[in-house]
Amino acid sequence: MTKQDIIRRISQRTGIDPDINRSVIDAFFEVTKSAVEQGQTVYVRTFGSFGPKHRAAKVARNITQNTAMQIEAHTIPYFKPSLEFINQVRRLKVDAETND
Repeated sequence: MTKQDIIRRISQRTGIDPDINRSVIDAFFEVTKSAVEQGQTVYVRTFGSFGPKHRAAKVARNITQNTAMQIEAHTIPYFKPSLEFINQVRRLKVDAETND
């Protein structure tokens, strides 16, 4: 599913103009990216949270050249789904298996 598909479905459900929905969705993504970039965590109830995760420095192996290489400490974005979202997806899997 693409962002355009999401915008179309939201417009069908709400009756709001797709251009307005696009603006709202784009603003949500921009605010979320900005907050995570500043080190904040964004919590969306019943969906999940977006935030930064710090990775420590480590030594890794380049298996093609069989050499060790140093990977510096860095920060990456993460998404953690809510328990409600996890359970909802698990139920879908169980329902699909019982229908087979």
